[in-house]
Order: sequence, then structure tokens, then C-alpha cells
Amino acid sequence: MIELGRGSLSKMAARLEAPVQYAFRLGEQEVPVNPLIGQPLRLEYLGAIHCTHCGRKTKTSFSQGYCYPCMQKLAQCDVCIMSPERCHYDAGTCREPSWGEQFCMTDHVVYLANSSGVKVGITRATQVPTRWLDQGASQALPILRVATRQQSGFVEDLLRSQVADKTNWRALLKGDAAPVDLAAVRDRLFDSCGEGLEALQQRFGLQAIQPLLDRPVVEIGYPIEAYPAKISSFNLDKNPVAEGTLMGIKGQYLLFDSGVINIRKYTGYQLAVYQ
Repeated sequence: MIELGRGSLSKMAARLEAPVQYAFRLGEQEVPVNPLIGQPLRLEYLGAIHCTHCGRKTKTSFSQGYCYPCMQKLAQCDVCIMSPERCHYDAGTCREPSWGEQFCMTDHVVYLANSSGVKVGITRATQVPTRWLDQGASQALPILRVATRQQSGFVEDLLRSQVADKTNWRALLKGDAAPVDLAAVRDRLFDSCGEGLEALQQRFGLQAIQPLLDRPVVEIGYPIEAYPAKISSFNLDKNPVAEGTLMGIKGQYLLFDSGVINIRKYTGYQLAVYQ
């Protein structure tokens, strides 16, 4: 086989085109993945993991790519990343106030996405549409612009009483989600959660939480020749090789005829790619 590249793995670069264009990121090297669909592909874990923040060698990857000390001290690994409404910046206990000011005290978008079904999510405004591509959404619609990450977490917490906030990854990899009228879902949410949204606007200000009523639905197509008949996952910690014929890419998943692998899960792993 021919080696295409090796290095410290990061999540695949994804670019919104028809279909989405992907590339492996191995250290400073990028390897286009779309041209490999329909061909044999081998991923080999080389036995080392390096923290994506400090570069320290670690036996275990924490929070998708960090060593334990960095996971314990970095703001980007704190509990409020998964639960934004638990932000403690105002309490003066943020692990890295300057990081929080740059990444949390900035405009966020609350959106609806259709991946394994309709879900609500949040992302920094600068991460649109990357967040949707990473989740494997086939449709996405921004519905609110919010001034901070914590405030967007409060909005998401309100809306997820009516709609899911998780993606069923197995359903995602079994086929395309049926199209949904996301604008109609948005309007129903605004009706059913109107009082809660008004209360949040009164608390933080009208300018802090602004409905987005004129945004078009973004339709997303992925490069997939065929979906796997059975969903079985490669585990590089148990078997250092994942290989087979590459049938497609969706979100951060590679779909082989022999199984699937979530590339993002192995951030920081030293990996070699062969064709």
C-alpha cells in the first residue's frame, strides 16, 4: 500500500460544497479524503498520543485530545463547555478568563438541525456552517443570535423541553434523514416557548437575544456511495488498524464496508494513512 501521510490526527477539515469536501489533518499535512471513496483505505494507529494543547505524551486522551493536566486546567475542557448554562465566568472562577472572553463572550447562534431527526444546538457564530458539517446534519437553520455562550445555553435549555438536543449516531449512519420543514418547527417553538424567551430577553436585554426570521434553510449533502448494512465501530485502542473499502463520509465518521470510525474521537493520536 502507498502511505498518504502520517502525524498527529485532528478532526477532519470540512468545506460546504455539493457534496461536502473533507481532508485528513495529520499535523501540518492535509490529505483530501473524497477522492479515496470507493477505494481500499487503511488507518494505522502508531501507538502514541500527544496532547493537542501542550504536546505532552499521554497514555489516554481526555476530552478528545488533551492530557489529564490540561483537561483539568483548561477552560475549553471545563464542565460549562458541555453545559453552557453552568458558565461561572461572572463568579470570577473561570479557569482562563481571557479565553472565556474570546470564545464565550461573543455572538452565538441557536440553530435547528436535521441529522438523525430534528435537534436544537448552539455554536459560535464563527463556526457556522462547520458545526453542522461535523454533526452530519442534512439540513440546518439558524433561529436566534445570542450575545454570549451562557445565554445561548439558557435558550437551548428552554427549547430542548420541546425538541431533542442530541444526535443518534447510529441512525445518522444508517441513511439520510427525511426532510423536515425547519422553518415550521422554528415557528412552533417560538409559539410554545414564547413566554420563556421573553423572560430571557427581559433578563439580558432585547439586543442580547434576537430571533432570526429571514435565514434560509441550509441543505447539506455528503459524499456517500452506500451506507453500511451493519453499524460496527472500529476501536483503535483495542485494534490499531481500521481498514476496508471507504464507502462514504458523514459528519466526522468514515464509513467503510467493514465498519465505521469517528475520526474526532482520536484527536491527538499518531496515525498513518495508507491507500
